[in-house]
Amino acid sequence: MLESKEKKIAAGLSITSNAVIIVLKVIAGIISGSISIISEAVHSFTDFLASILTFYAVSRSSEPADKEHPYGHGKYEDMSGFIEGGLIILAGGYIIYEAFLKLISYFDGNNNINTEIMTIGIWVMAFAVVLNFIVSSYLFYVAKKTDSISLYADAQHLRIDIYSSSGILIGLVVIRLTGIIILDPIIAIIVAAVIVRTGYSISKETLNNLLDVSLPAEDIGKIEQILNKTPDIKGYKNLKARKTGQNREIDITVFFNPDLKISQCHKICDDIEEKISMVFNNAVITIHPEPKSGQEEKQKVF
Repeated sequence: MLESKEKKIAAGLSITSNAVIIVLKVIAGIISGSISIISEAVHSFTDFLASILTFYAVSRSSEPADKEHPYGHGKYEDMSGFIEGGLIILAGGYIIYEAFLKLISYFDGNNNINTEIMTIGIWVMAFAVVLNFIVSSYLFYVAKKTDSISLYADAQHLRIDIYSSSGILIGLVVIRLTGIIILDPIIAIIVAAVIVRTGYSISKETLNNLLDVSLPAEDIGKIEQILNKTPDIKGYKNLKARKTGQNREIDITVFFNPDLKISQCHKICDDIEEKISMVFNNAVITIHPEPKSGQEEKQKVF
């Protein structure tokens, strides 16, 4: 319950900070005529949409399992992260498009950037960098603490905003000092390329979770290590593990000596679950005990 409340607070903080930054960037972009500032306003708007989506996702994912969702609502977070990654890619594509139009306009002799009032954009970008650093750091902290993929995606969203805003801030300072206007769209294109790469990375990770891709080999190895060090079992098979929202769902079939009592098998399974839970937070573990029949030579038994 406390984790759910903290996740909602973090998502709400992200929404508020993004709303403030959007307004400031739009005003600064319109006044100065800078495409890099306007593109950053578009980027921040996708951050704002992503923050709203994250708030919805963490609210739904914290709900207990019900008749329609017997396995819980964890995949709402994966869905949110996937959509956020797509929004990041779209924002990067739009920025590249607008920047190329600006380049064409520049070579045609058209220029509507007011370098004299570029100082407004410089101060807005500086404020955005500081605010996003504070908010994203908190989101990363809560995401790591609660293992929330949607909060992580939102924090990554804001962290990319820091990089892009910093790049544009430096560019604006250079433009203000030198008057080299062509730097404005060039900087915007470089920033957009970084944005697209990050969006692809987030979408790929969350899509793997939605498609029930197995946990990384490193994580599977940790589970196998626990099983191999459990002397009371005679082997195991069908080890399956996936990520659903903040949960890791692990399913194992374990072989026992047929002479063991049910209560003894149950105790051993509880010990295995406890050891796995110490390695992975929010692990949902299902162990199927089976008697070793002597026909498991082709299975992973020992």
